[in-house]
Amino acid sequence: MTLSAEEVEQYHKLGYVLKKSLFSSRELAAYDKRFHEFIMGERSLPEAMKIMQDVMVVKGAVTPQTPIHGVNKLLCLENDEVLFGFARAPQLISVVQALIGKEFYSIASNVFNKPPGLDGRHPMHQDLRYFKLRPAKSIVGVWTAMLPATREHGCLAVLPGSHQGVLMEHDLPDWAYVNHGFYGVRDIDFQARVHIDMEPGDTLFLHPLIVHGSGRNRSGEFRRAISAHFAAGSCTSERENWQSVGMTRRIA
Repeated sequence: MTLSAEEVEQYHKLGYVLKKSLFSSRELAAYDKRFHEFIMGERSLPEAMKIMQDVMVVKGAVTPQTPIHGVNKLLCLENDEVLFGFARAPQLISVVQALIGKEFYSIASNVFNKPPGLDGRHPMHQDLRYFKLRPAKSIVGVWTAMLPATREHGCLAVLPGSHQGVLMEHDLPDWAYVNHGFYGVRDIDFQARVHIDMEPGDTLFLHPLIVHGSGRNRSGEFRRAISAHFAAGSCTSERENWQSVGMTRRIA
């Protein structure tokens, strides 16, 4: 599976493209099972993988019903063969290659967990803020719904075309509870947001400059997604030989 000419054009024009049913229920079930094993302590975390608790739990505002109710995300999936299988999935690779070229590396990976009963908002932001690699056009973010991600669940929202601007100044929102590293941009037109409802297996491809974020989970159910960022081998950085730094893995 790859992108049509029209889908490639949409990505370059709007800064995102959605591929429906890119992952099967079997693949998603394997990722979800492994996520549960790590969070419930049934499997030891591999090197570099980290569990980030939600800020409301850390500050004692909420007592989670189960360990999974207290988790915001699982970071650095590269050393687990099951979860990192997401980044190596052939159907994902073909789409990424259509957007940033044949040779590329993973530069970040997460499972995002949005439990019911917590704030969980992610302010409108640009992913390029978190990367030193350039050019922006040679980086792409991938976000796959593992569970339903409707507006009620706190789905992603994007500002179409905002990737054609520059990297904006980010700071912490003036919220009572903000998860670690959740910076946002100010002075944007919230009326221009497009909310992307997604079913399990649907996959959103995002330009690193597109402004996007997500709201509260009001559903009473979990919203969960698996995500990765990729950079073309031609990208450059302030660091020498960036491909050997941190958790970077060559994918294709």
